[in-house]
Amino acid sequence: MVRGKTQMKRIENATSRQVTFSKRRNGLLKKAFELSVLCDAEVALIIFSPRGKLCEFASSSMEEVINRYRNHVKDVQTENSVTEEDVQHLRQETESMGNKIKVLELAKRKLLGQGLGSSTIEELQEIEHQLEKSICTIRARKMQVYNEQVEELRAKEKLLASQNAMLSGKCLARTKEMIEERRANFQTMNNGESSDVETGLFIGLHENRTRQERPK
Repeated sequence: MVRGKTQMKRIENATSRQVTFSKRRNGLLKKAFELSVLCDAEVALIIFSPRGKLCEFASSSMEEVINRYRNHVKDVQTENSVTEEDVQHLRQETESMGNKIKVLELAKRKLLGQGLGSSTIEELQEIEHQLEKSICTIRARKMQVYNEQVEELRAKEKLLASQNAMLSGKCLARTKEMIEERRANFQTMNNGESSDVETGLFIGLHENRTRQERPK
């Protein structure tokens, strides 16, 4: 037989209410014990019956668990509590930062040439002095950047000149080697052609000269 779903409301019958309390109290104590053993948790359970009878369970010591709970609550409240003095201090800091921001914005506008209608001669001279000082700083930085770029280009020029000289030396050496090779080849060819020419001794006039051959 299927059990009906129990409605979550007060049981009007006193006997049924007492029986339900006893059963569910025992089940709750059992679950607390199992939780402390299985999960190694520190558990404390306090129950007062409708008649005022105390039922409790503690995995270690009820007093230690209660003290630990109280200390934990106190620490959390201390961390989360903000006193009126802290609020007032934060308000003052916020107001001070707001005033500083307004002053900086006004100074920025004046440096840009805006909102100068209410400025005095002294203030205008001070702004002019600040602008001239800024221009000098910017020009000095610009010259520094130029000098750095010039030095970098000079270093690159030296490197390229060194590489060009090395390549020129290699090219000249290779050209000399090729000239020597061609000269040697030309001499070898001339020596070969000279050895192939037949030589002989002729006696007499040009018209009736007699050839005296070499003895074989």
